[in-house]
Amino acid sequence: MLQRTCIRLAAIAGLAVTAAPAWAWQAPAEAPRYDVVIYGGTSAGVAAAVQASRMGKSVVLIEPGNRLGGLTTGGLGATDIGNKAAVGGVSREFYREVARHYAKDESWTRQTRAQYGERRSTAGEDTMWTFEPHVAEAILNRWIADARIPVRFGERLDLKSGVRKRGNAIESIEMESGLTLAGSVFIDATYEGDLMAKAGVSYHVGREANARYGETLNGVQFGHPHHQFLKDVDPYKVPGDPSSGLLPGVHGGSPGVNGEGDRRVQAYNFRVCLTDVPENQLPLPKPEGYDPLRYELLLRYINAGVWDVLKLNTPMPNRKTDINNYGGFSSDNIGMNYDYPDGDYARRAEIFQEHVTYHQGMLWFLANDPRVPAEVRADVNRWGLCKDEFLDTGGWPHQLYVREARRMISDHVMTQHDCQGRSVVDDAVALAAYTMDSHNVQRFVKDGKAWNEGDVEVGGFPPYPIAYRSIVPTEAQCSNLIVPVCLSASHIAYGSIRMEPVFMVLGQSAATAASLAIDAGKPVQRIDVPALQAQLLKDGQVLKWTGPRPRPPVDAASLPGVVLDDPQAQLTGDWGRSSALAPYVGDHYLHDDNEAKGARSARFVLSVDKPGRYEVRMSYTASPNRARAVPVAIRDADGSHTVHVDQRKAPAAPPFQPLGVFRLTPDAPAEVVISNEATDGHVVVDAVQAVPAGSNP
Repeated sequence: MLQRTCIRLAAIAGLAVTAAPAWAWQAPAEAPRYDVVIYGGTSAGVAAAVQASRMGKSVVLIEPGNRLGGLTTGGLGATDIGNKAAVGGVSREFYREVARHYAKDESWTRQTRAQYGERRSTAGEDTMWTFEPHVAEAILNRWIADARIPVRFGERLDLKSGVRKRGNAIESIEMESGLTLAGSVFIDATYEGDLMAKAGVSYHVGREANARYGETLNGVQFGHPHHQFLKDVDPYKVPGDPSSGLLPGVHGGSPGVNGEGDRRVQAYNFRVCLTDVPENQLPLPKPEGYDPLRYELLLRYINAGVWDVLKLNTPMPNRKTDINNYGGFSSDNIGMNYDYPDGDYARRAEIFQEHVTYHQGMLWFLANDPRVPAEVRADVNRWGLCKDEFLDTGGWPHQLYVREARRMISDHVMTQHDCQGRSVVDDAVALAAYTMDSHNVQRFVKDGKAWNEGDVEVGGFPPYPIAYRSIVPTEAQCSNLIVPVCLSASHIAYGSIRMEPVFMVLGQSAATAASLAIDAGKPVQRIDVPALQAQLLKDGQVLKWTGPRPRPPVDAASLPGVVLDDPQAQLTGDWGRSSALAPYVGDHYLHDDNEAKGARSARFVLSVDKPGRYEVRMSYTASPNRARAVPVAIRDADGSHTVHVDQRKAPAAPPFQPLGVFRLTPDAPAEVVISNEATDGHVVVDAVQAVPAGSNP
């Protein structure tokens, strides 16, 4: 009962108010005016506070809970890096501190450094990117204490009237307790963006339509292969009987149309820290409100032959682990967080507790339900919560993984074009480097089976700059606010930016900009950006990528003739998307995952303006696992033709392989149909092209 009660009282931002840690240096009850007021003690908030102090500014840090660090101290010990060389400044200092801690023999209490090995680090590197939660917390707490930065724990913004403005500038903010803090510049470093929203700044929740910013990976997304059900699973309470109702976690409505926007939010979970050391274990708790029906879909999935719930299990030092979501049914509580971004504290507390109940219940179910295969129960029962982590919440993480909430809309919205290098900003204040990554947002019924939708994982691009304009609101809305976490970005671009090292970099940049604005007596939008960048470089940040670059995708608009990329194809069956191998046209290519032979095809319709003989080509990425005889049917003015393409061999004119010369006319569009019928490997579909015969490749 202790563990369940502790979780309900956990001091999470916006959920509960508890006493401050003993180490904290508290601001006086009647707080003076500060140069910089930071709301949110996330890793970004801590980095901002440290930087503001270093620049000689008076600063206060307000944290609604009772711990600093957000996800960095809340279980996410397997750092999502992207590219380590793109991380600089205060952020890199943190990972150097982690390395110095684990360089000490006394830091290894459950295993030796040699037994742990190099995880996400290379020999001789002065940084370390995996760590125990309490180690991260100790580092950040020490930074704040050494700088004598006042921290106000357990203070939540009054959501009704807590922001007082004069014109377009914030004068002060008031907490629910009545505490009022005045400042010259304010920084919203929360995951939720409450200060930003209550200051009257425009923002978006959910997924924009692709058409809004000319993207291809935003909005509803079908066909992506990751974290999908690998076996058919019946979603009804009574298998095969829709009248019995749907199992929990599955909705019966329309999933939407591919590329259209919606209010759905990518799934949240906890990054749970477990251990296999018996003497350091707490038992996996059975939560209040546990309902085994919630996991009936998971049981059916396991019985269908798939056991991968704990597959994304990254070892941490001292025989601990950071376990993240993996597969079709795992720790992501899909579809249960839509109200969180705009919810009040009470509603967020309900959603938080629902996620605790779901996640703890899943682990309890897997470890104890007699219907679960014995080998699965044995696998799960090797693990327990850690006695030496999260002491005030019974070993359970205090921070919900809020992957995305509000996103500001400012003078520059970071989009897919920025991620993939089609647009490059000149006011960089950080680099981002991670894959465009969105977790699933919904689970629905398709053809009588359970389906997930929303997962997108597209990379293949080098580190790219994040605009200063994307972390400040439009001046007319607020002239003295900086937003390094809920920054201005589309859903899919935010999925690349939203990593803890980047948040720390942006927190430092925000505090530097705030200091320059104060010194110049200007709105944050009007500071000298080159001077800001010079200071950031002086302080160790990386603002321009000069390292190796992956081969860029091919822009269809740059190609001659008529070019149709795979989004313009009529698809039959479920195709996966990938960007693992280059070159390819657009931002991805399709593949059949070497499954459902004969059930998947892609039909392209080529229309030309002038009659004549055209060379028709198809693009693909070659690999030894590809099919050796992919059937391609071409219908032109003279009839139907079939050719077979060996996709294990490189195209003759990468990324295009000529299929032959065909007679095309404006009144009879040609059809090109690529199929996986009777193929012996992965079939790839990318683009088709028609150029007048005799043209150069």
